[in-house]
Amino acid sequence: MAQDDSTQADVVIVGTGHGGAQAAIALRQRGFAGSILLVGRDKAPPYERPPLSKDYLSGAKPFERMLIRPPAFWEERAVGLRLGANVTRLDPTAKVLSVGGGGTISYGTLVWAAGGDPRRLSCPGAHLAGIHALRDKRDTDRLVEELAAGARRVVVVGGGYVGLEAAAVLRGAGCEVTLVEARERVLSRVAGEDLSRFYEDEHRARGVTIRLGTEVEAIESDGTGERVAAVRLAGGEVLPCEIVVAGIGIVPAIGPLIAAGAAGANGVDVDEFCRTSLPDVFAIGDCAAHANSYADGAVIRLESVQNANDMANAAARAICGDPVPYEAVPWFWSNQYDLRLQTAGLSLGHDATVLRGDPAERSFSVVYLKAGRLVAIDCVNNVRDYVQGRKLVEARAVVDPEAVLDPTRPLADLL
Repeated sequence: MAQDDSTQADVVIVGTGHGGAQAAIALRQRGFAGSILLVGRDKAPPYERPPLSKDYLSGAKPFERMLIRPPAFWEERAVGLRLGANVTRLDPTAKVLSVGGGGTISYGTLVWAAGGDPRRLSCPGAHLAGIHALRDKRDTDRLVEELAAGARRVVVVGGGYVGLEAAAVLRGAGCEVTLVEARERVLSRVAGEDLSRFYEDEHRARGVTIRLGTEVEAIESDGTGERVAAVRLAGGEVLPCEIVVAGIGIVPAIGPLIAAGAAGANGVDVDEFCRTSLPDVFAIGDCAAHANSYADGAVIRLESVQNANDMANAAARAICGDPVPYEAVPWFWSNQYDLRLQTAGLSLGHDATVLRGDPAERSFSVVYLKAGRLVAIDCVNNVRDYVQGRKLVEARAVVDPEAVLDPTRPLADLL
């Protein structure tokens, strides 16, 4: 039955992922005594999203261990939860949110942490059952059910982190996996060629078939016309399958904000305190476009747990009257097979790379330089380089490429 009630809170947080949950936690930690309401489309309480394409998909991590906090935590701290609620409209003058199915929510301050919706395939057949995005628990659960029912042939569309992680888990589960990437290498948007080729080789060695520089032309249906039966590529190749995983990015979930007049395009624009152009409206996490000093001031969105948490803390401080500008070294991670990738900094606009160590040993780093400054580092099974390299990124250190090249020399020596 649809909810038709109206509620209000001093701070309403839309989005129950990492950013939304951390905003509520940080407000209470900073002594905020007003009412707080977390509103989310997901029917489950706040939980971690990265394991959806890794440990949760493989069965190694039960859902209870993915909860950001135990259910009792929210009640003990007087944080209300309104789950299964989709905010459809924002009236910034009246400070009222409209909820799909009926009902309104009034706020004093709004924190928009709605993240993004998975970018859907746009080709013929994109509506068929058996296509998954692994963006929420419900979708991953459906995929697990299909595997349990005997599905074994999988096509993964997209060679980013989500696609590669899913391919690793599904291959480990004994599936026949083909990965299709439109560009000429995997991870092309986030990493240099050394890292891309290493991961391509690793996946191929594990039995994953990879098609690069290839577009999906259509998804073909089975005899019922309702489920996936194959993926047809632009070159004419047909890949029979029962499952398609689409890891082709997200679309920022900012519709109500933009419709209400907030500035933004690829994300909603925020200032250094995570404030939007609307009065008393903040935005954080995947959907927030901000000028990032580690991207030389370029306006970007960062899709990471670290960014969501750090922006949540910045917004909470501003709401509590102690504003401190958001400033944090971006970092990311990815687990594939027995490989742990850790990244610090942003390689956007780099003009040189240094391969530190031998990829054949499955423990190495790729250092990214811009005008001699170390702007980012990718580390595979190399925690020491990651910890020390992150400090170099934070220090905006100018380094000698020859000194970086020697893997036996600690990066800390270059500070």
